[in-house]
Amino acid sequence: MLTTLAVLMGLTGVVPTTGAGENEVDVTLVLAVDTSRSMDFEEIGIQRDGYVEALKHKEFIDAVKGGLTGRIAISYFEWAGYVVQDSMIDWQLIETEQDAIAFADKLDARPIATQRRTSISTAIDQGASIITTGPFRGRREVIDVSGDGPNNSGDPVMPARDKAVASGMIINGLAIMLRPSDAPGGLDKYYADCVIGGPGSFVLPVHKIEDFAIAVRRKLVLEVSGISPSPTVEKIAADAPTTDCLIGEKQWRDIFDR
Repeated sequence: MLTTLAVLMGLTGVVPTTGAGENEVDVTLVLAVDTSRSMDFEEIGIQRDGYVEALKHKEFIDAVKGGLTGRIAISYFEWAGYVVQDSMIDWQLIETEQDAIAFADKLDARPIATQRRTSISTAIDQGASIITTGPFRGRREVIDVSGDGPNNSGDPVMPARDKAVASGMIINGLAIMLRPSDAPGGLDKYYADCVIGGPGSFVLPVHKIEDFAIAVRRKLVLEVSGISPSPTVEKIAADAPTTDCLIGEKQWRDIFDR
């Protein structure tokens, strides 16, 4: 798949634009990473390693260099029921392999910790705020959300999704499905119906922990290159039954608010 992407980018004949504005990039990309307690420390460590490996990989660097300006801006934070403030890595311009390695090293140095609850809506709102207030202007604005469960804290997820998409942003998802999901139909379907949005948006599922690094790399290459994949999870038609996007809140209430 990644080799095919590289070939497709070559066939487009994309040549980096000279004289691009100092703050103009192909993509402003926010990585919003779930560290809720439904994942153990080993799984969160493997997730972290997957991002570090993907950011240093040649496929990712080639995707960055293949854009119109040949550069992107990237930032990172962790979330659970709230945004973990000391997890935030501020915007960094990625133009060279050294830039990508430097950002990955910052991420690798972060301590591993877990938090309570799951608020995808908070993650989306934070991602949108970071993009809006950031110093870079991307031809595409992408919020990349990884998670292993439905929203069960904070505001409902759909209004946050719809607001970000209405402002022109794209939300993609990585559905971590290492265990049976609380979402009927699967977490990937929940993400497809309730979380992702915008032109070319997609969700990738991860079923095995050993597949995580490859899935992260595939997702980053797709986001940076702007190539729309054949969706792993198709959005269902508007007149068909949809996922209950409040399923996480209802399950939490049924268990803890009796």
